[in-house]
Amino acid sequence: MTVIKKLVTLLRGSARELGESVVDANATRIYEQEIVDARHSIDQARGDLTGVMAKEMQTARAIEKLKAEVGRYEGLALEALNKTQEALALEVAAKVGALEQELDEQTKAHASYAVQVAKLKALIKSAELRIREHERELAIAKTTESVYRATRSISENIGSSGSKLVNARQSLERIKQRHEDLSDRMAAAESLDAEFGHAALEKKLAAAGIGDDADRARKVMDRVRARQASEGQG
Repeated sequence: MTVIKKLVTLLRGSARELGESVVDANATRIYEQEIVDARHSIDQARGDLTGVMAKEMQTARAIEKLKAEVGRYEGLALEALNKTQEALALEVAAKVGALEQELDEQTKAHASYAVQVAKLKALIKSAELRIREHERELAIAKTTESVYRATRSISENIGSSGSKLVNARQSLERIKQRHEDLSDRMAAAESLDAEFGHAALEKKLAAAGIGDDADRARKVMDRVRARQASEGQG
């Protein structure tokens, strides 16, 4: 049983760590959704507030109407007394008493609605201020995350020894090395050709006075002398 309990505890711990890692990885998204939910709650509260305000306005109209009725029936009661209609005046007075009772109830209800309206307005105003603060914090958090992502990208692609920029530099160095190798090979080939190829042989023949190049000057001089002799005889 002890082993099983430890395994269960281990699984619970792993699940907790997994849950925390998921929450941490999505903290900004969760925070944003919580703000959206709070904003939705304020919208609902506004709807409730309009309902209470409507009740407040209705009771205010009812109070004004009852006051008018009380005044009207009091006048009728007075008129009945003036005409010595005592019983009728008493009946009208009872009507006035019932109206005043209803007026008291409507006045209390109106006062209660007024208190609720004031309380809801204060709560909504306070909640909106807090939400605006959270929205500012959310904007800062998103900007900070963007900076962290850019910093991490720069660090991964430029700053580290295994970065893409370093790899690109290494590729460039390999290209330069290949070009240098090709240039060296071409220079070596030219050197070998100059030393052992056709050009080298022609150079050696010219140096020894052998071949067309070596005899060319002599032939030119012979031609010039022959022309000189011909012009002298003429």
